[in-house]
Amino acid sequence: MIDTVLFDMGGTLEDIYVDDASKEASAREVLRILREKGIPVSMDVPEAVQELAEGWDRYAAYRGPTNRELKPEEIWGNYVLNGRFGLDFETVKPFAEELAHMWEVTYYHRSLRPGVKEMLDGLKSLGMKLGVVSNTASMYQVFWILKEYGIRDYFQDVTLSSVTGYRKPDPNIFLVALKQVQSDPSTCAYVGDTFSRDVIGPQNLGFGATFHIHSHLTASRDKDVPDGVKATYSISEIYDVYTILKDAH
Repeated sequence: MIDTVLFDMGGTLEDIYVDDASKEASAREVLRILREKGIPVSMDVPEAVQELAEGWDRYAAYRGPTNRELKPEEIWGNYVLNGRFGLDFETVKPFAEELAHMWEVTYYHRSLRPGVKEMLDGLKSLGMKLGVVSNTASMYQVFWILKEYGIRDYFQDVTLSSVTGYRKPDPNIFLVALKQVQSDPSTCAYVGDTFSRDVIGPQNLGFGATFHIHSHLTASRDKDVPDGVKATYSISEIYDVYTILKDAH
């Protein structure tokens, strides 16, 4: 019997996508923040877009094979701004979280999926414990946006890769969340938009159920998923989580 539901954030509770406008806006904000901190930057926005993409590729080359998440000052100081920007850990450290938070809300277009609040109300009415498990390069952005959406109080726990140091599908990030909500994997369901992170990870730990919902980023994050990996339930609307668990309750 499922008594706990844990959710991914970007692509699951919220719709999320990237386009040229958001790439330019985030690059412009990086340049603004650096100049505001008294750091001279000579490159223009198109150059910054390219250099930031290369910086994130450098970080992805580290975190991809390891499933580890570094702190914002390490990400921005040792990887993202360590190329043509010429910055380092000590220079970036005082305002690294400002950069990290800005990036999460500017590089990505974000909006709460329709039906999320109604689904959460339904799950609460079933007595479910609820939590969020999210890969994020910001320490506080997920907490902030949950509050902005008006849904922070639904969740007994919010577990982040930036805090734990582990990224999904590493078992440790899920184990931290399970310890926090005091649930056994067999009684827990996980809801996410990727097979590579949100289905494989929970299934390896013996979660009682997995839900997969498609997002704009699913294809780009699921390029190397082995054949045969399937969620317990594939859903098209987030509200379906409630209807399925209600019928099984």
